Amino acid sequence: MRIQIEVDEHLTEDEVIIRCRTLNDTISRIQKQISGIAAEAGKFQFTRGDTEYYIPLAEVLFFETEGTRVNVHTRDNIYQTRYKLYELEELLPAYFMRVSKSAILNVEQIYSITRNLTASSLVQFTDSHKQVFVSRSYFKPLQYKLEEKRIAK
Repeated sequence: MRIQIEVDEHLTEDEVIIRCRTLNDTISRIQKQISGIAAEAGKFQFTRGDTEYYIPLAEVLFFETEGTRVNVHTRDNIYQTRYKLYELEELLPAYFMRVSKSAILNVEQIYSITRNLTASSLVQFTDSHKQVFVSRSYFKPLQYKLEEKRIAK
């Protein structure tokens, strides 16, 4: 694999192009990492009513669908985003994870998990009364993600 950087002072926005012979798992992981770093560096635009808010992703507890809307939950507020959950999965940094058909959460904000072997487990967040359910099929991957985080520290 060859990596090349070109500096062009005339660009109005930074651009990353990945050229590959085939789209494989390694290339997909590289793309996801770059997207995550870019998203982490900036703020996302969310709305509430007619007002636009620019909030750092680190403050987001979770994203959740409600009907056709995707709600963005922070400690104190609920906003809306124009993105669908599957689009957010591609855009969000690695510390976000899908935990059900209708939710993506910020693993950095998890305070506790109440495990339920027969149904969904319940996640509670640091300094917040908000909570979200983790589907059984997503519970093991969430445990692995939390273990990776713990080992990395």
